[in-house]
Amino acid sequence: MKYYGGCDSGSTYTKAVIIDEKGKMVADVTLRSRINAVQSAQEALDQAVAQVPDLKSAKDLAYLVGTGYGRNKVPFADENISEISCHAMGVHVADPRVKAIIDIGGQDVKGIAVDRDGTVLNFAMNDKCAAGTGRFFEAMARAFEMSLDDFSRLSLKAKNVIPITAQCTVFAESEVISLVGEGKPMDEIAAGIELSVAKRCFVMSKKAGATDHITLTGGCAKNTGLKEAIEKVLKLKVIELPVDPQLMGALGAAEFARQKGR
Repeated sequence: MKYYGGCDSGSTYTKAVIIDEKGKMVADVTLRSRINAVQSAQEALDQAVAQVPDLKSAKDLAYLVGTGYGRNKVPFADENISEISCHAMGVHVADPRVKAIIDIGGQDVKGIAVDRDGTVLNFAMNDKCAAGTGRFFEAMARAFEMSLDDFSRLSLKAKNVIPITAQCTVFAESEVISLVGEGKPMDEIAAGIELSVAKRCFVMSKKAGATDHITLTGGCAKNTGLKEAIEKVLKLKVIELPVDPQLMGALGAAEFARQKGR
């Protein structure tokens, strides 16, 4: 049995996926990225390999593709492919019906249109500002003094929305801290934050060619409050993938490895 690997070296998290000859996922790992991208990728690959009895090291993989922010730092990679292509392929593998993606990563937001074979038809990227990214949500959770998971659910309780006017992460955090200090309802502030990010996704959804549905990838796809806000603002159904949406880049990289290494 041959095995194929994909390692998504992201700015915030590093993910590794191993699939077999039939494309079945047999191992996956998600780790917080270190400053040293090589060490992060090596650790993720080591932990993924440990889940497959037939493998002793990443060198035993028939083919390995690196992707993401640090794709050039993935040890033993046979090839590097952009995260845009890998997210498209990963979503195609997970659910071939999905043709439009909003990928919310640690430092950028992307809109991706997927062709029938999993390749990229079109894409747009907002990488000039961290607002609306994973870093942004981490900053907001800190301002609320709660975990990211708790923050992602907070807005679901809100009956009203307190708008957040600042577009910059730093200014938005200051605005949120001021609102909390004034005693404003925290769930309504959270709803305003989720709504402001959803509005920033509007252009990305158009570039992705979304008409009636879209899916979210990246760690922020697990934010239930954001999912609800995006459905409301974009008037699109957000399809939940059957595989962890944070693994889409690594899964797509592994599928590219399977196609190229056979």
